[in-house]
Amino acid sequence: RLRISLHAGLTLEAVYGIPLLRMTPRTMEPLARKLFKGVLFMEVAGAVGAYWLFHRMNVSQEFRHTVNRRFPSILEVYYKSNEWAGIYGIREQDQETWSNKQ
Repeated sequence: RLRISLHAGLTLEAVYGIPLLRMTPRTMEPLARKLFKGVLFMEVAGAVGAYWLFHRMNVSQEFRHTVNRRFPSILEVYYKSNEWAGIYGIREQDQETWSNKQ
């Protein structure tokens, strides 16, 4: 019996002159850890991106106007979240400003 170890846990064995390719048993722990880190990274990146977008819309009426033209549903979520937080009048102020510019 001849056994040759290859990379990534693969072994090549020759039994009675017939070569076989087998996977050596490995735990799933390294793969699970990489997947967890990837998911965690995506969660953090999403939270940072959402905060950046909210902050940008909160301080710039011009940016809100751009978002209104390109993605009106996102601006609607911004307005609703402010209204749920008890902050009213932003929608009306924006509509009044934008109607006066036209």
